[in-house]
This record gives sequence, C-alpha cells and structure tokens, in this order.
Amino acid sequence: MKKLLIFTCASFFAIGCSNQATVKEDTPAAATTDSTEKIDYAYLPEGHSPDYWDRGDQKKVAMVLKSLKAFETGHIDECLAPFADSISWSFDGFDKKISKDTLAAMFKDAWKNMSSMKVYMDDYEAVISKDKKEEFVTLWYKQVTTDKKGKVDSIACVDDLKIENGKITLLDEKSRKFPAKK
Repeated sequence: MKKLLIFTCASFFAIGCSNQATVKEDTPAAATTDSTEKIDYAYLPEGHSPDYWDRGDQKKVAMVLKSLKAFETGHIDECLAPFADSISWSFDGFDKKISKDTLAAMFKDAWKNMSSMKVYMDDYEAVISKDKKEEFVTLWYKQVTTDKKGKVDSIACVDDLKIENGKITLLDEKSRKFPAKK
C-alpha cells in the first residue's frame, strides 16, 4: 500500500512538473526578445538610450491618483497637497512655470463653470530613470464634464507628472476632444 501511495504521489508530481513547464513556455515573458538581440529602432530618444527607464514607485501613482480624485470631486486644496510650491504646467496653448497659488486659482476658476466631472481611468504607469534622477507618473483617462448649463463634454487625456523630492513639479497635459455625437 505504501509503495502504491508513493508511486501515485510521484506520478502527480511528475505530471505537475511537465504541465508547469508547458505553462511557462506559453507565458508572455517567454515571448520577449532575448536581451542580447539587437533591436533596430527607427528613432532613438535624445539624450538617453531606449532602456533608460525602470518601473517606478507605485506609491507615487497612488499619490497622483488621489490628487486627480480630489480635483474630480472639487476638493482643490486636497488636490494641490502633493504639488510643489512652483509647477511647470503645459496644456494646449499654455506652457508656463507658475506658483502653487496660481495653479489653485486656475483650478478653482475651472470649477466655477462645472457642475460635475467624472474620470474613467484607462491606465497609469510610474517610471524612474536608471540613474534615479528623473521620475514620472503617466495617466491615460477619459474626462467627462458637465457645465452649469447642463452641457456634457468629454476628452481623452494623457497626463505626465514629474515627481521630485516627493512633490509634483511638472504637469504636462495632452488631450483630444471626442467627435460630437450625431
């Protein structure tokens, strides 16, 4: 009986190992390129190599998301908590270094015309340079706003936020309006 039990356990172990090997070969990690393989890029980033970035601190993502959530709910002071005293802010037709107070006034002014805002998050990522000197969080989301007159508008957004010493020092916003529904 003992021999039968040992043989059965050994069989399950052998089957489990062979199945696990099959699963490993089918995973996306197995499909990645060999690190010694040379990749011919059509363009290279200026100032650094294509492998300049590593995955960043997910706590920075949480900090940025909390700030966006506070803006979405109209809590401007809470939204601005992780921002530095001066911020470089870029969006369509605007590119300036401004004070946190100016940013607060601009955010509050935007909310004067809105009755509501909703964010539908697509994805986000934190990256840090290999030399640990640059750190960014990028957000991809859809923003739907309703103005005081009831007009609904939506845009697709990509925000890049630079983090220095635990504070947001740069907010680079790119957006695209959705076509009007017919």
